[in-house]
Amino acid sequence: MRIGIDRMAFATTNDYLDLVELAKERGVDPNKFTIGIGQDLQAVVPSTQDIVTLGATAAKKLLTPELEKNISTVIVATESGIDNSKASAIYIKHLLGLSDFTRTLEMKEACYSATAAIQFAKGVVALNPQETVLVIAADIARYGLNTPGEVTQGAGAVAMLISRNPHILTLEDTTVAYSKDIMDFWRPLYATEALVDGKYSTNVYIEFFLQTFTRYQQLTGRELADFAALTFHIPFTKMGKKGLEGLLKDRNDEVAQRLRTQLTASQLFSRQVGNLYTGSLYLSLMSLLQNSDLRAGSRIGLFSYGSGAEGEFYTGILEDGYEHYMNNIQEELKHRHQVSVAEYEKLFSSQLGMNDRDIEFDVTTDPLPFVLKGQKDHQRIYEAK
Repeated sequence: MRIGIDRMAFATTNDYLDLVELAKERGVDPNKFTIGIGQDLQAVVPSTQDIVTLGATAAKKLLTPELEKNISTVIVATESGIDNSKASAIYIKHLLGLSDFTRTLEMKEACYSATAAIQFAKGVVALNPQETVLVIAADIARYGLNTPGEVTQGAGAVAMLISRNPHILTLEDTTVAYSKDIMDFWRPLYATEALVDGKYSTNVYIEFFLQTFTRYQQLTGRELADFAALTFHIPFTKMGKKGLEGLLKDRNDEVAQRLRTQLTASQLFSRQVGNLYTGSLYLSLMSLLQNSDLRAGSRIGLFSYGSGAEGEFYTGILEDGYEHYMNNIQEELKHRHQVSVAEYEKLFSSQLGMNDRDIEFDVTTDPLPFVLKGQKDHQRIYEAK
């Protein structure tokens, strides 16, 4: 039985920041951001949006009444949880109007957990072939104003349906997971912004990619020539390049050139949105599929990484007509609204965060279909517009 990704959809906020403008305001050479880090634009989050609204918006784009009938499970992968107990998946399931006979849960392991959710979903479908699992990777990457990590912030959600006979990518059986207790990135319970050792984390990322890919080769006997493309978790696009070059080194033959070209295609959307944490790998996959000319039957490698640290390398085979089962991301990104650095800073500081007060937000200007209206009696209030 073939099991894999049947449909995909992406959602982000309506506001974005030009990182050239941010660089000028911070007194930094813009090339450090656009070339050194590899980022151009960054999603900016208004107070009326969080992982629940973004996740529900992404899922709404791919659901139909017929598809909803087969959804048995909703899994939200995130490191931006809004409650230490209640799963964000329950809120999203309610906003989408899914059946109460639906399993809902939330998974966490930094940026890796969406991959764990997909593997979990694959097992559910293998046991119950008539069922479909809705996996949502939703995150808001925050490092703080005027911090070294500020340029690698971002927000968005990728929603995926995992089912038998998928229309986008059939997942192959061999996967390699690798984990170590490493403090390269973390966020204590008392903090709304992450702590990160950037250079160390980059080195760990490369090590985990090489470890998992080498082990995959040992298990399968496959070579680089067997891959049409490799996709990476890219919290910033230069990270994926570092991973690929760590593997290719000085190699410059036809295979290496192809993989570099496809890597560029996979980076385009992330350059315009920023860091999605759990969703970054899957936005990379969508970018590859919408900005390249890959054919059905192509093998794609996926490297997932989450600080702390865990990595996994796995593969999928591209299905015929895959392009018809995703939303057109580039077209949607054209309609966003640019904010100034001052507006961005105001919006950054307006997030609900760990606030325990009753608060009501003005949702009239937010164009997304789901909004966070505020908080009352310690309960978040959502609305489907």
